Amino acid sequence: MNQSRRLPISTQDFEQLRRDGDLYVDKTQYIEKLFSLGRIFFLSRPHRFGKSLFLSTLKAYFEGRKELFEGLYIAEREEEIARWERRAPWEASPVLYLELNAENFSSFEALENCLDTHLTAWEAMYGSDGVAKTSAGRFRAVVQRACEKMGKQVVILIDEYDKPLLETVTNEELNIAIRAQLKAFYEVLKQCDRYIRFAFLTGITKFSKTTLFSGVNNLIDITLLDDYDAICGFTEEELTAYLSPQIAKLAKAENSTLEETRARLKKEYDGYCFAEEGARVYNPYSLLKVLATSKYKYYWFENATPSYLVHYLKRMWIFVPDLDQDVKIGAQVVQDFRYNDHDAIIPLLFQSGYLTIKNTIARATIFQLGYPNEEVRFGFLHELLPLYSSLTRTNIDIVVLELYELFDKGDLAGAMKHVSVILAGIIYGNIPNGEEGRPLREQYYQSVLYAVFRLLGVHAQAEVVCATGRIDMLVTTRHHVYIFEFKVNTQGSAQDAIDQIKDREYFRAVRAEGRPVHLVGVSFDEKTRNVGEWKEEMLAPDGRG
Repeated sequence: MNQSRRLPISTQDFEQLRRDGDLYVDKTQYIEKLFSLGRIFFLSRPHRFGKSLFLSTLKAYFEGRKELFEGLYIAEREEEIARWERRAPWEASPVLYLELNAENFSSFEALENCLDTHLTAWEAMYGSDGVAKTSAGRFRAVVQRACEKMGKQVVILIDEYDKPLLETVTNEELNIAIRAQLKAFYEVLKQCDRYIRFAFLTGITKFSKTTLFSGVNNLIDITLLDDYDAICGFTEEELTAYLSPQIAKLAKAENSTLEETRARLKKEYDGYCFAEEGARVYNPYSLLKVLATSKYKYYWFENATPSYLVHYLKRMWIFVPDLDQDVKIGAQVVQDFRYNDHDAIIPLLFQSGYLTIKNTIARATIFQLGYPNEEVRFGFLHELLPLYSSLTRTNIDIVVLELYELFDKGDLAGAMKHVSVILAGIIYGNIPNGEEGRPLREQYYQSVLYAVFRLLGVHAQAEVVCATGRIDMLVTTRHHVYIFEFKVNTQGSAQDAIDQIKDREYFRAVRAEGRPVHLVGVSFDEKTRNVGEWKEEMLAPDGRG
């Protein structure tokens, strides 16, 4: 394969990609799979995962653009598909393509204007009944008239159907109004079933069936089906088939072997799983950026955490260390996103791509979720800390580096000064729902410190189980080991915390390997919401104080 072939990092239009000769990872086999399953579909995937490109591919296919598919899987299968569908090969249909991804929905009028723009264009093509006034009514009339005028059933493609809802999540009144508008609009898919050849909706979130999709019971959700696990994203096999020259170029630039390069790519960007028995897939955006620039970076977070997720993270308290322990959740619940529900944060993290399926248990009725890869783990913690502490996006890397150097040389006093500054942001920051006016729990501080320590590049573990209890936090650097026990001042002092470490002999569960062990007791002051006091005792490598 030609190594100079351009990688489609920012191209989401199938026609442009094919005409420009850019590299295209063939996903057209999924078109045939969809035909064998039904007609009206929904797919949820995280942002920057190739949903828009797949939808654009469907558009070109249903427009009968045969020349764009030369050399692709579907071109070899089209005559057979057409035979069992009882139609001519490459038969074109009227296509209604609604793209919501490029719009800004800060008001109800913005949604109305967006829908009106599309409806006006469709009415110019297929005519208007002159009666319908609402967006849903006009949409229903357009579908019927397009089918009657062209003598062909209609194809409906909707990209990022949920963007108006996600962008208004902080404005409940506006969100309710938009939800009602979209619910009526999308119910046309059920009302006009007889006129529809095929429909496909994409989005990030899957809203509860009791809200947006309650009236669209003919919609097939393929999000977690095994046969569609790699409809977006790249598999290991696709890397070999399509991107081997670029991987070789990266290996050369990094002065590493092909095996080392592929192992690092897998660790940093692979690991997404969207089905019970699904293949692991790479984030296509990050992978293509790395291969195009020959530089490892965490590209998925270039535009920061989406605002809808920031809103939920601010309002819904979550114990951050749990996300490293693989979260268990019902297989049905993981797709059930409900507004203003505390339990919605885990489904939202899954649907947004911050968590993925690691394993299935109890006959696949329960999923174990965790970070897909190091890019997501690092990026998520990096974006989370400014919400929970005094750190900002501009100073976080500098502060973390300074803190690492202090821990690694055993300067706990200097490190704790930094910790106090970081925690100072909590008193002015966002307090989780139900916690307003109440003292923060020690787990809140623990979440902040855990996130900081993980960003340090040190080995941090929380709630470490040993024979005599649980170590609140264990932090390991190249030259030192720290055993932390946390208290709030109404429950105990810093000395009480150290005494607990010693009484329960937590240090016996630690592999010091010749490094000095620091026993650290921290007592948080409920009034100041910061470190009230801390104490340190040293344990020699032989286990004696």
